Amino acid sequence: MKKLFTTLAVTVMSLSGVVANAADESCSTVRMADPGWSDIAATNATAGFLLEGMGYKTKVDTLAVPIAYGGLKDGKIDVFLGNWMPAQQGFYDKFIATGDVTQYAKNLEGTEFTLAVPDYVYDAGVHDFADLNKFADKFHKKIYGIGSGAPANASIQEIIKNNEFDLKDWKLIESSEQAMLAEVTRNVKKKEFVVFLGWTPHPMNVQIKGMHYLKGGEKYFGDTGSVYTVTRKGYAEACPKVAKLFSNLTFTLDMENSIMQDVNSKKINNAEAVKAWIKANPAVLDKWLDGVKTIDDKDALAAVKASL
Repeated sequence: MKKLFTTLAVTVMSLSGVVANAADESCSTVRMADPGWSDIAATNATAGFLLEGMGYKTKVDTLAVPIAYGGLKDGKIDVFLGNWMPAQQGFYDKFIATGDVTQYAKNLEGTEFTLAVPDYVYDAGVHDFADLNKFADKFHKKIYGIGSGAPANASIQEIIKNNEFDLKDWKLIESSEQAMLAEVTRNVKKKEFVVFLGWTPHPMNVQIKGMHYLKGGEKYFGDTGSVYTVTRKGYAEACPKVAKLFSNLTFTLDMENSIMQDVNSKKINNAEAVKAWIKANPAVLDKWLDGVKTIDDKDALAAVKASL
């Protein structure tokens, strides 16, 4: 009988090891989403550097925000670092409040995300959403947004549809982040009136001289906001080692702005900029990797420091 119990115990331990290894194997590639935003490219690169040091791989798909949430719901995407709130309240209601997607951890706070104008437009008297239509002809009744399907674009469209601020005859111009900023830059060089979707953190706050955020749109964009890490349902339970990292992984406005500015000014990629920033700020690893283990259950802090 003693021999039987010993055999059973060994069998159970072996099966537990097989299950654990299978779980680790299924978590070995972390699938992430990027809507084509500079800030998410920087934070994805940060997560990627840490995960690779821990023995994982990352796969980043460029997806519009609605597709990213659909991917999370369907289990095809594991993690999205760009749940901007309150700008994404509609997606929160549709996917997170229903339990189809998990809002896992806050990764950034103190963000701004609303319409903006350059300094000469602000100096002319455009301080508020309510001021826009006073200068309708100068703006050519155009608001420049980002990619189609973005929650902020939907808010702008709702403003126009509901004739908020007398903007019913205005038009939203949708394009990629890069195309929008190129159009804004062209207008700024010519001192033309232009209003566009702005946010921080982002290098635009340095590149567009005297950029000002407009007041009055808090109903749609909030005052200041936060960004959350969201995951597919059950991800933390299925991949606890990776989930522990994401529970620790928080950013600052200064950090993200610094990395994005290096990408633009030094013409390097996000991975290079992230590694340089971490080398210059190694103490941040102590917080990010506190209690975190590598894929083979070793100390993640030592492993990631070795990869520097």
